Amino acid sequence: MPDAVHPAADDPCDEPPPAAFWETTRLEAMSGAQWESLCDGCGKCCLEKYEDEDTGAIHYTNVACRLLDCDTCHCTDYANRSVQVPDCITLTPAHLEDPTWLPETCAYRRVAERRPLPRWHHLRCGDADAVHRAGASARGRVVSEQAVTDPLLHLVDWVR
Repeated sequence: MPDAVHPAADDPCDEPPPAAFWETTRLEAMSGAQWESLCDGCGKCCLEKYEDEDTGAIHYTNVACRLLDCDTCHCTDYANRSVQVPDCITLTPAHLEDPTWLPETCAYRRVAERRPLPRWHHLRCGDADAVHRAGASARGRVVSEQAVTDPLLHLVDWVR
């Protein structure tokens, strides 16, 4: 009878957990499902933003694309977003060669920069609402572009 205090050498509990796909797979090699699962659902990429021509700094507003559901932080027509909103960027690995235009918390940017996902990311914690509870999303902070005449009057500093 094996000693319960001293497990056998081939005990699977002695093995470290396998590395997560986002830590081992290059962005351009990810499957479609892996790629889509990286999105944390924060909605920040759907906010109007402006680049300072002199410094290159990105300035965010609290003005959301008309397709963003401001409560769920999900696109209401994801499949057709680039048709309905011609300047909507369909994110690809090529867009991540210089990801500084995305929020620092964005999983796509973090993976491109070889940084870990935040603890609240659903792939780490298993809870899609954790991003909202952590205060890392646009939920409750944004207005639709349909209700705004001048987005530059809506600059915010809470997007990181």
